[in-house]
Amino acid sequence: MPSLRITGGRPLSGTVEISGAKNAASKLILASLLTEEPVVLRNVPRQQETDIAREIVETVGASFAWTGDHDIEIKTPSVRETSVLGLSRRNRLSILTLAPLLHRAGEAYVPKVGGDRIGPRPVNFHLDLLRAMGAEIEETAEGYHATAKRRLRGTLIKLPYPSVGATETALLAGVLADGRTVIRNAAGEPEVKQLIMLLQNMGAQVQIDSGRAIEIDGVDRLSGASATVMPDRLEAASFACMALGTGGDVFVRGARQEHLITFLNAVRQVGGAFEVREDGIRFWTPEPLRSLELETDTHPGFATDWQQPFVVVLTQSRGTSVVHETVYEDRFGYTQTLREMGADIVVSRKCLGETPCRFRGGNFRHSAIVRGPSPLRAADIVVPDIRAGLAFVAAALVADGASTLTGLEHLDRGYERLEEKLASIGAEIVREV
Repeated sequence: MPSLRITGGRPLSGTVEISGAKNAASKLILASLLTEEPVVLRNVPRQQETDIAREIVETVGASFAWTGDHDIEIKTPSVRETSVLGLSRRNRLSILTLAPLLHRAGEAYVPKVGGDRIGPRPVNFHLDLLRAMGAEIEETAEGYHATAKRRLRGTLIKLPYPSVGATETALLAGVLADGRTVIRNAAGEPEVKQLIMLLQNMGAQVQIDSGRAIEIDGVDRLSGASATVMPDRLEAASFACMALGTGGDVFVRGARQEHLITFLNAVRQVGGAFEVREDGIRFWTPEPLRSLELETDTHPGFATDWQQPFVVVLTQSRGTSVVHETVYEDRFGYTQTLREMGADIVVSRKCLGETPCRFRGGNFRHSAIVRGPSPLRAADIVVPDIRAGLAFVAAALVADGASTLTGLEHLDRGYERLEEKLASIGAEIVREV
């Protein structure tokens, strides 16, 4: 079984370059199914999430070619297959193929979604909005079979929660629908905006309004286009946390301030420092770290995927910190491993943030109290999901001794050349087969 052996206790220092955002690249690849013309994408990360998206589009009939180290061209002149039930990995990306296949072939059959075990990922938002646009959807033991006897029709979509995935499904459905589609309470993450920009370049009519509203006027067809995948803001924050947690000094090339404003505020509040440069951001710790109160939220709030590595930083901070998770109800499971490594963390069912969240009164441990600083010790760790896995990498870099991490498929799905990048800034890290 492949493993990572990480010997901690040394500050990270140097320059590391982040890859293209996996959460943007995969959606842009799926959006290419909306046209029979070529779609060219640059700065595409070479990791397993890209491989999963490639398998999906190739299954339905696309040609997918690497034209450079991180550049691809996708062309789907016709849809040869409307079922993707046979995918080798049942990732939640598959649900986003429903709208493109309904537009191109009038039918789609996708497997029930998988992905990281961080709490339920309900698909009812996706299915309900597609039904409202005229699709008929049947749930089977294997997945969801959708048909559209005629062109999808525009409608008013009121999302109960600003779900990124549901917003993306609504965009993919609305751009070729008959008439106007209005999405209220839409997600506004940078990755969603990148999808909108690609769709606009393909000929879509999409308007972002105030108050989390998006208006789409459906067009008859879309053409080919090109785009450069945005840098991965989640990876940028991860390297920043590893720099802060180890007391290091790391320049994260490619990090963009406009993607990290809320995160940068937290860095400063905890006692870290950053310097924004033209081509990236430098992170370091000029003084002992201190505690803070933190609440995750949808964009432009503090991203839930920044929470796990930042909690590792808080284990090295003086005082008592409070972290209130409002996006996923079951995202503190990883803290048990951190406790076994010596962290002082207590999770609670109470809403410990400034305002009560949608999990109030439920049986969800969605708040954490972190007391520090706590010396961490090495451990043998099984990685359960992408972001918890990165937190464990950060903890291993902070800890005294050599830790061994298994379950690397999760890290490989989310990060490109992780151990190579960490080694370049001084980490003692080895992949063992």
